[in-house]
Amino acid sequence: MEAADCRVTDDIRYVGVNDHEIDLFESQFAVPRGMAYNSYVILDDKIAVMDATAREFGGEWLANIERVTGGKAPSYLIVQHMEPDHSYNIQAFVEKYPDAQVVGNAKTFAMIGQFYGLDSLKKIVVKNGDTLELGHHTLTFIFAPMIHWPEVMMTWDSRDKVFFSADAFGKFGANDVEDPDGWACEARRYYFGIVGKYGMQVQTLLKKISCLEMKTICSLHGPVLTGDISEYLNLYLTWSAYKPEEPGVTIAYSSVYGNTREAALRLADMLKAGNCPNVSVFDVSRDDIHEAVEDAFRYSKLVLATTTYNADIFPTMRTFIENLTERNYQNRTVALIENGSWAPMAAKVMRALLEKSKNITFTETTVTLKSALNAESEEALRKLADELCRDWQ
Repeated sequence: MEAADCRVTDDIRYVGVNDHEIDLFESQFAVPRGMAYNSYVILDDKIAVMDATAREFGGEWLANIERVTGGKAPSYLIVQHMEPDHSYNIQAFVEKYPDAQVVGNAKTFAMIGQFYGLDSLKKIVVKNGDTLELGHHTLTFIFAPMIHWPEVMMTWDSRDKVFFSADAFGKFGANDVEDPDGWACEARRYYFGIVGKYGMQVQTLLKKISCLEMKTICSLHGPVLTGDISEYLNLYLTWSAYKPEEPGVTIAYSSVYGNTREAALRLADMLKAGNCPNVSVFDVSRDDIHEAVEDAFRYSKLVLATTTYNADIFPTMRTFIENLTERNYQNRTVALIENGSWAPMAAKVMRALLEKSKNITFTETTVTLKSALNAESEEALRKLADELCRDWQ
């Protein structure tokens, strides 16, 4: 949704902005389609603005508010999440609207002081379950700590059945750029990249909101979600339970001279020939590592292939595995391919890195290359492919 097409409901308008200059979100996630920083206005007897925006966009955001309100001053700025891409322009807002009250919880205001030194705001401190009457609209505040910061709260509008979800249900990409892959692809990468560690907290939130009637979800990133809301809720239920979304195999490899790469690609061909429903392959030294993380969580099985390096494993493979384990990777089948010219030990190291992960089933077959593929390791690859494809034959 663009600011020029800003109607969410009769009373709720979009006043967010699109960022086309950003290259890395949070300095790590590639965003070739940019980012949206969403904000909303609820028009009622008392006008409420839902969240601010990033540093560079204060003027555009305030102009959007003035346009949809017809110049009428808002009564409230509701701060659901304190990351600076959603909170930076709080000071600009209160300077423009000095009579407005800022609504947040105790942790919100502690962070406002830490980030911006704003200690003398006109404020309303809310607790979980508190409500705010705007006139026709009643807002209920639902605390969602550690999704993915401790101060996060979300807001339900009982009149229009709109759920303002903070960062939850967000995705990468500006709202004025068409995403040919639809919502789920970049929402999945966003979820596992940013929220993935906090599955238990997401499960708790989903239980809290299961009784709410929702016609619309308004996240702080990405499009306004309408239609069959259960589609989005069910995906979050699957992701937060660390269950595979689809059957398939992700192969993640690192290779110095191309021999481990050859083995990974040969295995991919064998899996496809064996009726594996989905096969994705990533060079973790060159491909987007967060795309690889996304598919590792998306599919039911994972193959890790790397070289022995300084009596350890190749650094980019260690980084990839650590990206999985810090996000609580679990409930998967994992296969290992190692390469070593004189003392192969990569499989042992990779297994140890995953030992604290829950419900990991290692395949019976582990493939060892000694420098390059030969008849023996080729046969081991075939055996591994047969084992991985057993469920689909």
